[in-house]
Amino acid sequence: MNDRRFQERAPRERPERNPADLRRSNSDERGRSPEIDEDVTGKELDREASRQLGTLNDTNRKWVARHLVMAGRLFDIDPQLAFEHALAASRRGGRLAVVREAVGLTAYAAGDYEEALRELRTYRRISGDQTHLPVQADCLRGLGKPDKAIELAQEPEATQLAGQSRAELAMVVSGAHLDQGDHSSALSALEIPELDINRAFSFSPRLYAAYADVLELLGRDEEAKRWHAQIAVAERALGTGLFEDPEILDFDEEDAADELPKVKELFGKGQNRRGSDERRGRSQR
Repeated sequence: MNDRRFQERAPRERPERNPADLRRSNSDERGRSPEIDEDVTGKELDREASRQLGTLNDTNRKWVARHLVMAGRLFDIDPQLAFEHALAASRRGGRLAVVREAVGLTAYAAGDYEEALRELRTYRRISGDQTHLPVQADCLRGLGKPDKAIELAQEPEATQLAGQSRAELAMVVSGAHLDQGDHSSALSALEIPELDINRAFSFSPRLYAAYADVLELLGRDEEAKRWHAQIAVAERALGTGLFEDPEILDFDEEDAADELPKVKELFGKGQNRRGSDERRGRSQR
């Protein structure tokens, strides 16, 4: 019979892996994708992330969205598992900036600085966004390359940062100078417009602490005491640190699913989600 419907079909061969694709999700030894919580639909993503995922087909869009939501949900709880979810999203949405951003940030939180640096460089190239330059610089520190971290901070795009991004980068660069034993340059790196003893921003307590620590290293103890004392003042004004009110959720069991907070602007621009304060800035290591 010549009817193709009845012809023996050769088994489909798995497409060859592109060795030029250095993503962890593309490696031969990649494991199975982690399980997704039953209540996650993918609709929890913010508008911009959902817009980017609109270029995918229906099956891939739902897969990528749900894994991104899981990555955001687990980011502070289990960074390694969050990283695995981001990698799973990357298998089907690796060309999207929001996916590369998620992989980079979760890799950083999990301590995989080489992977984080590669992914965030790709994200920066795709999106043109410079928000995560401080994280890239900190990855270079984590890889034992403080000189490269300082070099990155001198790029034109880095010098144009302001606000929290500039403060984060200043703390990383200060730490890089400390890695090199250059205490004077470490202090100078922190002397940015955002270092204001009379104004408190969300990052101010950490910036004050970093500045005070370097002052101590330089033997300027009285100045250091003043900045250390200002940390509590800033935390009180901001309602953070020891003065942070615990988050209390109160809802009936039957309404629990409806009351769970949605993930807003997951890994979005300006969120500066860089993990714990111990990892963030690596300032005094």
